[in-house]
Amino acid sequence: MSIHTETRACTEGQIGLITLDSPHNLNALSLEMINVLQDTLDRWAADPAICLVLFWGAGERAFCAGADIRQLHGMIGGEDGIRQATRYFEAEYRLDHTLYVYPKPLVCWAHGYTMGGGLGLLSGCRYRLLAPSAQLAMPEVSIGLFPDVGAGYFLNRLPEGIGLFLGLTGARLNQADSLRIGLADLAVADESPDALLQHLLETRWTGDVAADDNRLYRLLAQFTRDQTIDLPDSELANHEQRIARLCRGESLPDIIHQLTGETVEDDPWWQTAINNLTEGCPTTAWLIWEQLRRARQFSLKDIFRMELIMAVRCCEGDELQEGIRARLIDRDNQPHWQYPTVDAVPYADVERYFTAPWAPADDPLADLD
Repeated sequence: MSIHTETRACTEGQIGLITLDSPHNLNALSLEMINVLQDTLDRWAADPAICLVLFWGAGERAFCAGADIRQLHGMIGGEDGIRQATRYFEAEYRLDHTLYVYPKPLVCWAHGYTMGGGLGLLSGCRYRLLAPSAQLAMPEVSIGLFPDVGAGYFLNRLPEGIGLFLGLTGARLNQADSLRIGLADLAVADESPDALLQHLLETRWTGDVAADDNRLYRLLAQFTRDQTIDLPDSELANHEQRIARLCRGESLPDIIHQLTGETVEDDPWWQTAINNLTEGCPTTAWLIWEQLRRARQFSLKDIFRMELIMAVRCCEGDELQEGIRARLIDRDNQPHWQYPTVDAVPYADVERYFTAPWAPADDPLADLD
């Protein structure tokens, strides 16, 4: 099983433990894993004995590197592919929404690659802890998808221009970067949550959500105060003002021209980000622009509903399959995008990605609270 779930008795009360355990593919989320997570969380939400839930990932390299893209690629290319892909994204987004509205405290301990769907899991949790090796990113521009799993919500809450920049470039963030802009709450010194788990087990939990949340908040604050944490240098700190300036404007082509035209010498982080942008999918750049613009006016549930429409439309088109082929299947890193630049993408093509392929009454996520 790629997911391990268990309950542990504490001094008083119980806690739920969830381990993503598929280290061979960086704990990438398959549909089966998503369904187990959803069923487990639903069961624990209704169990008065469970007072909180702790997430982490097995293996040294990743908490979760995102969706199981190979499985998704197989779904799209198989019989009844769009229906299968719709089931995948519906289940994933329903799970992410569950995290945001969960009635009990959720703690996520993230290490290593925490990207795409992994960042979606982290972002939905009440307490987001980052280990020293954590690398956060939304790299979908490289495969012709878009930053999903609620990114229309959490990217829009970042400082000026940062959310758009992260979406367009897939830039990676370390511990210090993520804390700086609010994508995480606390830094921890260890890669494993073993020490924290011991503290949780030795605590008296009451089953009263407000009281337990307050106790957990104080426990986590004390836990991190007792550690010696040497944060890495923040790459983002060197570029925040530049990003805000370059991402300011009413025209996506103008913003991309500003980003790609900026000269920053001897800065590998910046150059990697801009290379990701220039080599990424031009259609995806437009999807990100429109997604973030529209999501500013939407509730959380409506953001997930919009992103499901976008994801299904991506599966219907050629860009996503071509991106997966080039990056993950053939690995030639030479995707042949439908349009060479953002300037060449017709807006009518962009608009199609936001037009539902179903009637309102048939929206798979219409029942989100």
